[in-house]
Amino acid sequence: MMNIKRYEFNPIITCGDVNPSSRDFEVIGTFNPGAAKYKDEIILAMRVAERFKENDSERIKIPVVDGQSASLKSVDLDRGDDRYDFSDSRVVKEKGNLYEFLYLTSMSHVRLARSSDGVNFKVDDKPFIYPENEYESFGVEDPRITEIDGRYYITYSSVSKYGVVTSLAVTSDFKSCKKLGNIFSTENKDVVIFPEKINGKYFALNRPVSKSTGDPVIWISESYNLLHWGNHKVVAHTRKGHWDSQKIGAGAPPIKTDRGWLELYHGVDDDGHYSMGALLLDIDCPSKIIARSEQPLLAPQKDYETMGFFSNVVFPCGAVEKQGELYVYYGISDNSVGLATANTEDILKSLA
Repeated sequence: MMNIKRYEFNPIITCGDVNPSSRDFEVIGTFNPGAAKYKDEIILAMRVAERFKENDSERIKIPVVDGQSASLKSVDLDRGDDRYDFSDSRVVKEKGNLYEFLYLTSMSHVRLARSSDGVNFKVDDKPFIYPENEYESFGVEDPRITEIDGRYYITYSSVSKYGVVTSLAVTSDFKSCKKLGNIFSTENKDVVIFPEKINGKYFALNRPVSKSTGDPVIWISESYNLLHWGNHKVVAHTRKGHWDSQKIGAGAPPIKTDRGWLELYHGVDDDGHYSMGALLLDIDCPSKIIARSEQPLLAPQKDYETMGFFSNVVFPCGAVEKQGELYVYYGISDNSVGLATANTEDILKSLA
């Protein structure tokens, strides 16, 4: 197995490092960070999950953004109301409905953290991307960052009563950003954009989920302007009996190497454990797989990975190259941020 090193003082960012966006909130998770180099810094765009401070064991206040006014409001529910199912602390469902939820019990936004060494981060006090329209009314989640010609494009999941869509924002300075709208409709997430055009077109990996048949797998789509996407094709399937048997999704945006596009992705096994592996895609035809990890590069093993808000999760969302090493930033069990380092060439050699 190849040599990939967890940072010895993981997690590198926890809830205690993040100030709530409002005095009414408490931070319950900071995780799934997109990553980018900007000038002399490494910047993480993290998902920060917050909820109203608990003050009544018999009721629950749920944060929701009004899509028309962009204002925050609360939905107040009685925990004893037998119309609702509160058994999963993350969501509220109607009794008897196994698959769909009415509300998330927390709301996520995107917050930036900045570092000169890639290890020690200072978290901004204020949100960078905050929910403010009807497609974001339950929150914005799991950002990824791709630099193209000096502009940083951020894909993120927007959650609302309509489901999960993928939205796009752009920044050139990580001080402000412009939202460009929804680029993939429901239920699609884990969208990463390639960092340059290939044969005159942009490409993005994505993960739509069918409610009728099939496992969640990785697709690839094309665009001429980053906003309108088409010619959707399946790239990678789940593999029965493997570490990625149940579902797979893109992690960090693809990295260009002399052998092809290196894509770090997550896979889920039959026990629900999330691990990281790699795909190698053809440099000129990225819908073609050249090689793929037979074994995970990083699996949940440390205590901080096997226990948490949602346990047994290693969820890569960002990677940057620094002094010949690849710094991989990953979400840990839906509550904190981890760092692992590896040599890019070692990863390429490990692929079957």
